Amino acid sequence: MNFLDMRWDIVWDYREFFINGLWVTIILTICGYLGGIVLGLLLGLGKTSKKRWVYWPCKIYVDLFRGTPMLVQILIIHLAFIPAVFGQSFGFLVSGITALILNSAAYNAEIIRAGIESIDKGQMEAARSLGLTERQAMRKIILPQAFRRMIPPLGNEFIALLKDSSLVTVIAANDILYAAKVVAGAYQRFWEPYLVAAIMYLILTYAVAKLIAYVERRFSIHYNPRKKREERIAS
Repeated sequence: MNFLDMRWDIVWDYREFFINGLWVTIILTICGYLGGIVLGLLLGLGKTSKKRWVYWPCKIYVDLFRGTPMLVQILIIHLAFIPAVFGQSFGFLVSGITALILNSAAYNAEIIRAGIESIDKGQMEAARSLGLTERQAMRKIILPQAFRRMIPPLGNEFIALLKDSSLVTVIAANDILYAAKVVAGAYQRFWEPYLVAAIMYLILTYAVAKLIAYVERRFSIHYNPRKKREERIAS
């Protein structure tokens, strides 16, 4: 195909599809990630527990969702799980967000577990010697320190989830990829719509990467906002 003959007008004619798909992708990703953080925190804490009845269910859950393809999980949740439990389907948005939450939680759990276990055990012992309970020590001493180490991998998981959200199009989610498929099907032209979809995902991931880099610097132990302001004034 001659790249000079590309018809970008067909993409412009369906711009509302792409704009709507952009918002659907953002909603799926943010809701899936936030839910995955909450559930992942519980699972991560569970995997650090010495109680077997807490540890093993969390481990089985993490191994199950990390060991099976997200596409299969989406189809099972949308076509089997939700209709079986509730007697009906609630549409692609509910099914998609549920699948993304459950999948993201498994990966976030491992990140959180690794972050907690990276903190020296003497921190917990010192906190307990000061009269804090194990729960208080975890909340006030361990997790704040571990969070700084978790930022880069948690950020990478957000980017991965953003790209993996395109899989939800398999259940007719009108996201970015769905808009590209509509245009491709209407005109039987594939370069233009799929290139636009790829560029949109690239812009989103680039923006998220920049945001994560800022957050990582902001929470760095070497971050000094006063010094940063002085450097900007001096320059």
